[in-house]
Formats: sequence, structure tokens, C-alpha cells
Amino acid sequence: MARGEVSMCTPAFASRVVQSRWFVVYASIIVMAASGSTYIFALYSKVLRSKLGYNQETLNKLSFFKDLGTNVGIISGLVQQVAPTWVVLLIGAGMNLVGYLMIYLALTGRTAAPPVWLMCFYICFGANALTFSNTGALVACVKNFPESRGIVIGLLKAFVGLSGAIYTQLYLAIYGDDAASLVLLVAWLPAAFNIFTVYTIRVLPYARRRDGGKPYNTPFYHFLYLSLALASYLLVMIVVEKQVQFSHAAFVVTSTALLIILFSPVGVVVREEYKAVSQLEESLQNPPAIAVEEPKASADGGKDGDESSSSPPLCGGGGTGSCLTNMFKPPALGEDYSIMQALVSVEMLVLFVISVFGIGGTLTAIDNMAQIGQSLGYPAKSIHTFVSLISIWNYAGRAGAGYISEFLLARYRMPRPLVLTAVLLVSCIGHLFIAFGVSQSLYAASVIIGFCFGAQWPLLFAIISEVFGLKYYSSLFNFGSAASPAGAYVLNVIITGRMYDAEATRQHGGVAAVGDKICKGVVCFKRPFLIITGVTFAGALVSLVLVWRTRNFYRGDIYAKFKVAPAAASESEGSSADGKGVEMVEETEGKSKSKKEVVNQDLY
Repeated sequence: MARGEVSMCTPAFASRVVQSRWFVVYASIIVMAASGSTYIFALYSKVLRSKLGYNQETLNKLSFFKDLGTNVGIISGLVQQVAPTWVVLLIGAGMNLVGYLMIYLALTGRTAAPPVWLMCFYICFGANALTFSNTGALVACVKNFPESRGIVIGLLKAFVGLSGAIYTQLYLAIYGDDAASLVLLVAWLPAAFNIFTVYTIRVLPYARRRDGGKPYNTPFYHFLYLSLALASYLLVMIVVEKQVQFSHAAFVVTSTALLIILFSPVGVVVREEYKAVSQLEESLQNPPAIAVEEPKASADGGKDGDESSSSPPLCGGGGTGSCLTNMFKPPALGEDYSIMQALVSVEMLVLFVISVFGIGGTLTAIDNMAQIGQSLGYPAKSIHTFVSLISIWNYAGRAGAGYISEFLLARYRMPRPLVLTAVLLVSCIGHLFIAFGVSQSLYAASVIIGFCFGAQWPLLFAIISEVFGLKYYSSLFNFGSAASPAGAYVLNVIITGRMYDAEATRQHGGVAAVGDKICKGVVCFKRPFLIITGVTFAGALVSLVLVWRTRNFYRGDIYAKFKVAPAAASESEGSSADGKGVEMVEETEGKSKSKKEVVNQDLY
């Protein structure tokens, strides 16, 4: 091998790739791609209704407990504070497997039909596993790339949005058109992906960069392009499958191609590491002066590189006696809030309201999409199309909100909460399409609802990380999403479910609408979705309070704490090996390392 060349076919290089910061992103993408099983409830809800004899209110109650498990990740956040990431991922794998496997056994008659409360527990327990996967992957990536958090959250949440369409394709290839077997796939696939990536997702020490420089985001755009290819492929498959009758063998071929695209981002990781090693090897020919800087705990933390802290997470320090005092004396926006300081703040209260009204409304639409399609007379194939469209546009909303809001923030200092307000207003249009049942409007409603639902999540999580700091982010972002099940319960179970059942009972002459007895016509969902439109609009108005309170914060440089001061930057000039970030190389006193040993170290 010529001088300066780097071989990729060595165990040392392979080890470097797997331990790199970019591989953490790749592994997190894989985990997130299997973490959207909660959004395909509509595909197997009809089987639950027919085989277990449920009415619409009972189905919506199951849907509520699914949403409760999916969004209340307080336990997973607290576990992340005290345990390494691999523990969080393994707990999630076990919970997912047990919860959904019990539902599958009940559906197939392998166990006696459980009472409704037990089914609610099963689906809540299985869905709660996703909070462990999301917490482990999302927190690790945000803390590894704090200056690109909008892009990171948008990218990872985008793959969650695609997972519904991915599940649809895979279960048709593996099990055929058997909705009960879809539940089995939901049971084992996320658990398998968690175990596959369990030791590679972790928080790494973060090196501050020179003041005035820009974070290196090129690989994120490569990841985005590959996700666009995957989304485009899935969209083409949705359209083609609606026009052509596929055989089981054809589904196997198309799903194989899907998996190839899904796992292709590993090429981005290999390319980045090869470039980094090559550039470091070249720079070692003329080694620069190296300035050593000790990483500060406030920038990244401790456990796994991020979590441990000498101050209590709930109160923020000073002992339990001063807890109540500290609660109402929060630091400036952008600094590290304690959990209690964040929870009692006006900003978090507004985010709770947005979560209840905005996310609760779109969740109701997504969970009832199959019944909405049935009531309006759409064929079964079109209903599958609606679910897949929601998944695709859910992806578009998540990716678009993350990347676009980051661009608007960097270029025009536009507050991220203002983008969230716009998303809530647009979602009202989708709710009105459902309420009035205009001919063929459900296709447009699926697109709008999917996009707006997806867009709310990365905006919500990015705002929490920016306003309240990263120190207790694993707990705070789970608290932020915990309010949405309350909105889903009121809007989905109490309002939509009961109004639907009342109308269905009236249509069937006073006989309770259970099993295959369904409601037909625009009237079935008109009143519920007019109410949902009203509360979503109210949520948009409330969000303006957050826009006003954070306007000055977003006008400044919210990432200033992750930059080296100009004086320190001038001293460390030339210490970056690739020009895209700051790399820390420590010199061990009394020891000298060969070039090959240095090359094999992680640049990050």
C-alpha cells in the first residue's frame, strides 16, 4: 500500500467505523425505522373489532392506551439518567416483545380472550417500549451533535414516520395479507433491531469548535437524500400496488429492495471515516502544534459521556431543603434547567397545551382512519393507501420540519415555536376535510394530517432541548410528549368514539354497534372533527405565547455555549485534522505513539 493510503479492509478500520459518532446516527436510524408500529393501529384494528367483538368506543380505548404507552416515556427518561444506553435499549426490546406477543396470541386464539382492561395493559406495555428505543437513540444523537439538533431530530423522527409504510411492505412479504400476523411482526422486529444496535448507540465526548465556524452537516444531508430515496420507493410501491395485483413472490422481491435502501446509510458512515483517517494520516506527515482542552461537563455531561451529575436532577442542586426555592428561580433560557424548574415554567405549560390540542387531534385522525374510510364508502385497498400515505407524509413532516426550521433559524433567526404555530393552523384544514367528507378529499386529508402530525414532534423536541438545555434532556423531552395522550383520550375516546357509536346505534335501529356493525355516512365523524378543529385552532393561539416569550432568545446565538471563545480558538488553530470540526488528541506524558496508533484512534 502506498504511503498515505488507508485500507478499509482491516479489523482496525472496521472497529473505528462501528465506534464512530456517525455510526451512532446510522444505528439510531435503524432503531427508529422500526419504532413507528403505533401508527399502523388502523391496519389491525378491524381484526380486533371482528375477532374480539369490540365496538368503536372500546377500539378507541385501546388506541388511547397505545398512545399513552407511546408518549409517556417518563420512566425511560429517568432510566436514561442513571443507566447506560444499552440498558435502556434492552429494556425496550423485552417490553415490546412481551406486550405485542400477548396481543397476537389473543387474536389467534392461542390464549383465552382477555378482558378489555388486560388488552389495554398489553398494548400500553408494548407501546411503552418505543419510548425506551426513542430515548436511547434520540438523546445519544442530540448530545453527540448539539449544534445540529434540529436536523438530527428531524432525520431520526423522519424514519419513525416511514416505519408504518415499511411495516406494511414487510408483513405482506413475510406473512401475506394477514393482519393478525402484522401484530407478530410488530412484536419481534423492533426487539431484533434494538438488540442488533445495543452496544453501538451511546453518547460520545463532544469537542467544542472554533467560534464563528459552522457545524459539519454534510453527512446529515446524505442521510436525508437516502431517506428521500426510501420514501420515494415506498410511495411508488403504494401507487403500483393499488393498480397491480402483486403475488407473494413479488412482495418478497420489493421488500428485499426496500431493506437494501434502508441499510444503505452505512455507506455514508464508511465514507466519512475513510476521509477522516486519510486526512489525519496526511496531516501526520507534518504534525501541527496541538492544544489540549479538557472537555467540560456542562457541555456534554458524564455517564456514557452525558448523564451523570453531582446535582439532583429534580431540584438542580443545593439539597432537598432548597428544592421548592430553586423550582421558581429558573436560569436563563437555554441554560440547564432542573426537571422541576422546567415542569413549572410557563414555556413547558404552553408546550403541554400544544401537545394536548395539536398532537391529540392528529392522533385521533390517524387512529380512526380505517373507520373514517369505511364510513365514507372507500374500498379496503384505498384504506390501506390512506394509512401508507399518512406514513409517507408523516416522514415528510418530520424531515421537513427539522431541516427547514434549522435553516430558518440559522438564516433568519425565525423562532422555532413560530413554525410550530404554522403547522397547527395547517392541520385544521385536514380536520375540516374529514368533517365535511368532500368526495375523494380523504386522500388530501391523509397527506395534511400525516405531514402536520410528523412535523410537530421534531419541533417540540428541538424547542425543549434549546429552551431547557441538554443536561436532563432525556427526562424533559419525555415529559413534553406525555401530555398528548390526555388530548387523545378526550378527543378520541370520549368525543369521537362515543359520538360514532351513538350514530351507529341509531342507524341500526337501537342495536349496539359491535363487531361488523359500522356507521356509514359523513355524519359519523362530522361533529367530532369540527370539535377537533376548534381545539387545534385554540392550541395555535396558545402557542403564540411561547413565540412571544422566546423571541429574544432566538434572536441571539443559541449555540454559543458549544463554541470555543475566540482567544482559545486562536490558540488551537490548526489542531483540526479535517477542517470540519475540532478533534482532541491527548498526548500521554512520557509516551510516544506511532502514526498507525494515532490513525486508529477515533477522531471524534
